[in-house]
Amino acid sequence: MTTPTLTKPSRQNSMPNGADKTVTVLGIDPGLDRTGWAIVTRNARSVLSLRACGLIHTDAGQELPKRLDYIFRQLQQILKTYAPDQVAMEQNFFLKRATTMANTVMTRGVIILACEQAGKEITFYPPRRVKMMICGTGTADKKQVQRMVQLTLNLDKAPSPDDTADAVAIGICHLKTAPLASQINLKAAFLEKLKAAREQQIKKKR
Repeated sequence: MTTPTLTKPSRQNSMPNGADKTVTVLGIDPGLDRTGWAIVTRNARSVLSLRACGLIHTDAGQELPKRLDYIFRQLQQILKTYAPDQVAMEQNFFLKRATTMANTVMTRGVIILACEQAGKEITFYPPRRVKMMICGTGTADKKQVQRMVQLTLNLDKAPSPDDTADAVAIGICHLKTAPLASQINLKAAFLEKLKAAREQQIKKKR
């Protein structure tokens, strides 16, 4: 069952009419038992806010195909309801038993499929990078992440459970990282075009 939590923006997050488009990202912390999700936004003044968050929970007593189908359909509904501009998901590193690893891989697969069908490209972030961006250290624990998410978004209370808080953190990480990455890509593309133009000029002179 997916449990949505709506968050009322603080006064500092309100936007005047006619302001530039707000960027919306869907953050996802994948897991067969519990998949956390969050809708985080960034306005024209680079102010971040939490629009909604929740948990997709499946019953361990159900057959695997039914659990995966449920996650898939819930993600489809979230994508349809909130129409995020971008999607960010945790990049898993497996240090657990093989069964857990296989279940998480399959869960990631149905999430990727749902996003692909919705025309949304996914950006993946390692857990340490998310923690570094949110807390300033890649070794932060769950409570530290929850607290920093609360402070960053000016929330009355920290998002819970951990899976939901992690999804919010992933969304924040993406919104803080994406603008810089975009600038770097634009600069690289410009330099590549400049290099091609110079090579073309050299060929004409020969």
